[in-house]
Amino acid sequence: MEELNNGSRRNFLRWGAAATVGAGLIGAGTSTATAHVPIEPARRVIGASAGSEVPQPADGAAALRLLVEGNRRYAEFHSTDLNETPARRTEVVSGQHPFATIFSCVDSRVPPELVFDRGLGDLVVIRSAGEVPDHAVTGSLEFGVEELSTPVLMVLGHQKCGAIGATIAAIEAGDEWDNPPGEIDYLVRSLTPVVKSVRRHSGDWLTNAVKANVIAQLAKLRRSPILGPAEEEGKVLLVGGYYSLETGLVELLHH
Repeated sequence: MEELNNGSRRNFLRWGAAATVGAGLIGAGTSTATAHVPIEPARRVIGASAGSEVPQPADGAAALRLLVEGNRRYAEFHSTDLNETPARRTEVVSGQHPFATIFSCVDSRVPPELVFDRGLGDLVVIRSAGEVPDHAVTGSLEFGVEELSTPVLMVLGHQKCGAIGATIAAIEAGDEWDNPPGEIDYLVRSLTPVVKSVRRHSGDWLTNAVKANVIAQLAKLRRSPILGPAEEEGKVLLVGGYYSLETGLVELLHH
């Protein structure tokens, strides 16, 4: 793995420069598995035109297929203008019926609407650096599932995550428990345990940590009194994803 730049968390805001290349597969000992979701033939999609009668996905598996299909279009440079037309903007004035909730990083290179080739009214998107949750984030995710009835919730990590890369740098420098000004300290402290947990695993530390963090955040969300029971009752499918900056594809992680 390349040497990370200055180990201090004070470089956290320059996380793009601090992160190392993390293109390898997750190392042994991490409890994730890649899921292969069947891809249905191309068809009309939700809200492709005003007044479209294409139904909402019946369950989490169907909603996940829509995400996978959209991501495939994006990765293959076949993105559409679906749900971004003037007609669609008028259509959603009367209400919203998103089919998925996405919890992702703030990284400017990973906008979920583009990654999944979706438009207005399709996704509930909550973002925080390194997918670190707080009360507002968790409440927003609960809102997407409980109030907007999205049948799938994805925690989406990504290659070269700067927040996790900066946490690795802080651990290597031994200053992960320092107290720099602002709330960056909260992010590093939140990420440190899961980042340390895969330090000795084979493979690339950054890639392993990003994927392990996705699984850890899923475990936290399942402890929610709203999300946990909703998953048990089959109202929502909780799933993890790992986005490759190089290929544009999202690898599904289940746990």
